[in-house]
Amino acid sequence: MRNPEVILNTLSSHSKVEDYKYERIYRILFNEELFMLAYEKIKSKPGNMTPGTDGKTIDGMTLKRITTLIDSLKDESYQPQPAKRVYIPKKNGKKRPLGIPSFEDKLVQEATRMILEVIYEGHFEDTSHGFRPFKSCHTALTCIQHTFTGVKWFVEGDIKGFFDNIDHSTLIGILRKRIADERFLRLVWKFLKAGYIEDWKYNNTFSGTPQGGIVSPVLANIYLDQFDKYMKEYAQTFDKGKKRKGRREYNCLNVRTVNLRKKWRKETDETVKSQQLAELRKMQNELLAMPCGDEMDENYRRLRYVRYADDFLVGVIGSKDECEKIKTDIATFMHERLKLELSTEKTLITHAQEDAKFLGFHITVRSLNVLKRNRKGSLRRDFKGKVMLKLSSETVKDKLQNLGVVRFTQKDGKMVWKPKIRTELIGMDADRMVAKYNLEIRGFYNYYCIANNVSATCTDFGYIMKYSLYKTLARKFNSTLRKIIRKYTKNNEFIIPYRDAKGNEKFRVLYHDGFKYKTNAFHRTCDIIPNTHFPKRSLAERLRGKVCELCGNNGSLVMHHARTLKSIKGDTPWGKQMLFMNRKTIAVCEECFVKIKETKQ
Repeated sequence: MRNPEVILNTLSSHSKVEDYKYERIYRILFNEELFMLAYEKIKSKPGNMTPGTDGKTIDGMTLKRITTLIDSLKDESYQPQPAKRVYIPKKNGKKRPLGIPSFEDKLVQEATRMILEVIYEGHFEDTSHGFRPFKSCHTALTCIQHTFTGVKWFVEGDIKGFFDNIDHSTLIGILRKRIADERFLRLVWKFLKAGYIEDWKYNNTFSGTPQGGIVSPVLANIYLDQFDKYMKEYAQTFDKGKKRKGRREYNCLNVRTVNLRKKWRKETDETVKSQQLAELRKMQNELLAMPCGDEMDENYRRLRYVRYADDFLVGVIGSKDECEKIKTDIATFMHERLKLELSTEKTLITHAQEDAKFLGFHITVRSLNVLKRNRKGSLRRDFKGKVMLKLSSETVKDKLQNLGVVRFTQKDGKMVWKPKIRTELIGMDADRMVAKYNLEIRGFYNYYCIANNVSATCTDFGYIMKYSLYKTLARKFNSTLRKIIRKYTKNNEFIIPYRDAKGNEKFRVLYHDGFKYKTNAFHRTCDIIPNTHFPKRSLAERLRGKVCELCGNNGSLVMHHARTLKSIKGDTPWGKQMLFMNRKTIAVCEECFVKIKETKQ
């Protein structure tokens, strides 16, 4: 049986070939090692312990489940189970539908996703950053900082109900351009048409990809790759001119400055020379305050584009009328080619001096003539036209409100933020409470650390979080704020001592590393290499070992999964063994697995 890593790397080698067609890829799904690899990649996801409509989870995984799955794929009798529909809250107060597939379907979807990813990763455009290996929101935002310099307008784009409105026929037609294997395409059709169960009632899916399905993100990227390529061609036809036409006033003043500098160097009279120097400095200051190029040059146009999932941002050097045309052309392309619709509420045209919203950041372009000396010591306007990523105070306010750590009062007509006690955490251990606050502070800061104003804005966030913790601990221990701070503060660090499961004394330290501005380490063109690194298949080796890790008997094994290490009880033989191995899994014989299930029931 061929190594799946070799197979996937072979597929990846043709990914960048534009007109290459993949044939006979459905038979790759007959490889047992590929499913073992898929099992290894999705084993740690918490949703695996949530049963689908068939009532099964990852718990009780065996080699037989995989062989049965492969047999059904061979004779094409495999039929995905309908997803279980649940709803999760969105930021705007609405709810997003989410489908929970059965675990067998997750395995097939993960295997399909790996195949599609290596086929298309090298084919995708560099402007796409969502759901791709080594790419993220940060790479998209860093790309904007590097490439949107000097833009005058932003076109903020959002596709209305994108994941629910993907046209199935259009998607299969796009896949057929690179995949000449009808059996594989029929499998994708099955995923799209599997339907969902809501309130014990089956519902057909006539459009869209199943949100929550493992294969959905890569299918969404394949679908919108057509839009990425359209915007690439659109930019090539829109761009005009090599550089802006120079301003006549600037050129005239620059010539006068050069001539005066020559006279000043040759002048021998110190009185005249000092007068010329004063005049020269005055003219240089006028030059630095004057644009060197014609910002209204009709023969110079630029268009830049970045997309993350169904959100995209277009930067334009041009007029507002041209932005209106770009918006109309995009809407026409979406409607005619992809059968999608732009959201009228979120698709906006924004001037670069105002704030455009993208991925939670406020994006603007600097217009101040701030001077900075270069390496040669000359003054230059290095900041003019540069893109600024900003964290707004409203974003901080909303986050603090969602966490329930802030209350607002009015003082002298101004709103004052004050830390608030989190009564729901009073019953939590003090060290776990600090760990929770640390997690929330680091999570917020790690996302917004590339914002140019993060140091100032996040300081307020850190202050509210810190004193909310102090107040909550004071309420928990029936003490005062001052006593709590004095008791647990050592060397300017807030430290909570605790003992671990083995009785060893440890310490939990409240986050105190500050909120320094960080620049993203990724270069915008370094992530086009497909992800061909795969984890070791330790679970497969343990299942094939045929030696029970609990009783030592030989025979076919069943993999028992626990949701978390904390949920494992140490008063059972398998619990002790799992905690000793520091693993959430244990490979046991069928008799031991039955005992585990009976004990849990």
